[in-house]
Order: sequence, then C-alpha cells, then structure tokens
Amino acid sequence: MMSPEDILRVEHDIVLTLKNIYDPEIPVNIYDLGLIYEIEYEPTGVANIRMTLTAPNCPMADILVDDINTQVKKINGVEEVNIILTFDPPWDKSMMSEEALLELNLL
Repeated sequence: MMSPEDILRVEHDIVLTLKNIYDPEIPVNIYDLGLIYEIEYEPTGVANIRMTLTAPNCPMADILVDDINTQVKKINGVEEVNIILTFDPPWDKSMMSEEALLELNLL
C-alpha cells in the first residue's frame, strides 16, 4: 500500500519527467508549454495524463505521445500510462508558464 507521500512523490517525478520532454516544433517543454491539463497517479501503478496539442492536426502527435509513454514508464512505481488527448479547452499561449513565455520572448 502506498502512502499519500509516495503518491505525491510519483506525481512529482511525472512532472519532472514531462519537463524534460519537448514539443518537436517549439523549443519549450510540454509541461511549461501548458499542454498537460491533469496528472493523476493511481497507487496501482497507473498514470493518467490528460493533455492537449498545440494544434488538433499536429503532425508530431504520435511521436510526442510515444515519447511521453516511454519516459513516464521509466519512473519507479509507474506500470502503465494512459494518455488522454483532448482539445477542450483548446490550447492557446495563455496556458504557457512564465518560464515558457520568457523562453520564447513573449513576455
């Protein structure tokens, strides 16, 4: 049985991992870009990640989803990754972190 602290640690590790995955078309990580809407880790080892793409017809979508799946599965405690793609709400630059806006000279 995992403690609440263990669950928080895994969720924190997921965030750190997502901050090392970059959008293929924008030189900013997908977390700071605002593509990640929700992370839910279940003590059974399942990580549910609800996310969007910068555009519904993103040609790199499959590569990005595969990369997230591969990298998050490397985290201790994660056995399965469910990536739920959604376009509601649609992504726009207001979802970007301050760091991402600075990186792209948009601030």
